[in-house]
Amino acid sequence: MTSLRSYFGLGSEAAYTGARFEHLGGGGDRVGVADVVTAEDLVAVQMLSVTVPAQVSLDLLEGPPGRALSELLSRIPADADMVEVDAAQLDTGSAADQAWRLLRRADGVGWVKAGKLLARKRPRLIPVYDNVVKCLLGWPPHFWLPLHTALRADDHALHHTLLDLRKRAGVPETVSALRVCDIVLWMAHAKDHKAGRCAARGTLSV
Repeated sequence: MTSLRSYFGLGSEAAYTGARFEHLGGGGDRVGVADVVTAEDLVAVQMLSVTVPAQVSLDLLEGPPGRALSELLSRIPADADMVEVDAAQLDTGSAADQAWRLLRRADGVGWVKAGKLLARKRPRLIPVYDNVVKCLLGWPPHFWLPLHTALRADDHALHHTLLDLRKRAGVPETVSALRVCDIVLWMAHAKDHKAGRCAARGTLSV
């Protein structure tokens, strides 16, 4: 809980820039923009220390890739929640998977940036996931299905734990359970990862 409060600047320390990821400009899943990539979305992912290349940004804002992504997003309800959907909505060939693969194929994007941009558009369905958390968990880049299974196990016990942690930390309800999970794991390993102290790589399971 302490790390979550620190991330959002709810104690004596300043908030991490990532605390603005969900809320910048009103959020990427708000009515009117949920199915399109906006300039605010591209700035929001910078709050998580990644930058979408300039040409890719233009393509997503004004070109065919952006229109293709919008079509896929339109097939994913903006209020979809990972813990509630069937695994098929996250599996290979789903609209979410196709959207992730479309973004990943773009020059200079890759799986981390693709996931973060989709998490901005569907924060309750798609998790933020990067090399720090991957190192801690020892999971492959595309880990939606294992996380989906973990959240639904034991009558959604992990999901409820994350929501309780969010409440006790005083974090806004607009921050999804997925994001709480990401922040807690990232904060647990970020300093060691950046310092190259990763001896416990892959030993933590959700």
